[in-house]
Amino acid sequence: MDIVFALAAALFYALGTVLQQQVASRSSEEEARSAGFLVRLARQPRWLAGVASDAVGFVAQAVALAAGRLVVVQPLMATSMVFALPLGAKLGRRRVGRHQLAAAIAVTAGLAVFLVAADPSGGRDDATTAAWIVSFAVIAGVSGALMLAARGRAPAMRAALLGSAAGIMFGLAAALTKATVELLDEGVLTVLGDWHLYALIAVGYLSMSLSQRSLQSGALAPASATQMSLDPISSVLLGTLAFDETIHDTAAGAAAALAALVVVIAGLVYLAASEQRPAEAPPAERPPERAHRP
Repeated sequence: MDIVFALAAALFYALGTVLQQQVASRSSEEEARSAGFLVRLARQPRWLAGVASDAVGFVAQAVALAAGRLVVVQPLMATSMVFALPLGAKLGRRRVGRHQLAAAIAVTAGLAVFLVAADPSGGRDDATTAAWIVSFAVIAGVSGALMLAARGRAPAMRAALLGSAAGIMFGLAAALTKATVELLDEGVLTVLGDWHLYALIAVGYLSMSLSQRSLQSGALAPASATQMSLDPISSVLLGTLAFDETIHDTAAGAAAALAALVVVIAGLVYLAASEQRPAEAPPAERPPERAHRP
């Protein structure tokens, strides 16, 4: 059941990403850095439709995390890239080359092979206080460095750097989601009185802001690739280091996992270096566009 819901979540997240990117890419970099960026985006129906799709994806993801392990569910979220690129081509009039699609599939397949080769098992419902403190400190430092490095970069590189920060934060949000969902057995009042819920809200808002800033660049491929790849990678690290989910480390498994990670990195680098260009509108559509300009 966890695999089915994880794949469903990936599909809805992909649709949400494409819809939100179409709106966010119309904003300037200065607007993306402003405090009210998300508020302005919320005035656009298409962006709200993307948020609604994300909400459905989040529910499916929460169900998957409640039923399965963090290191199993989150790598499957990388399939959003396979869904997002053709959806972006269809809905956003973007050209997706065969090599770019092959790279996205390679990233997803590499993560899947890594998951199988790693053979995860065990785990706990929640991390210790010390593990949470270390996790927050490390992720804040890495994400902050990526955000600083993104300033003044070319669109594709800016999308990749901000997407990487968003992906890492999404991994933290997934860990907080798992810990929060596990509290539902003790009642809603317990969840409302626990710090995990409010940390999840704060991290979720920050990760969404970073995601929108990466999509604002207009480069769908590197934004989607980094977000959907760094999410499962950070989740695997959190699952093994903070939630005690064990990854077997036999020689054969280690070699296969390493090879899979090489494929992931190669596909990610290719996608981050590529730039997606919107297809030109047909001549018949251009006069109406001019007529509506002030």
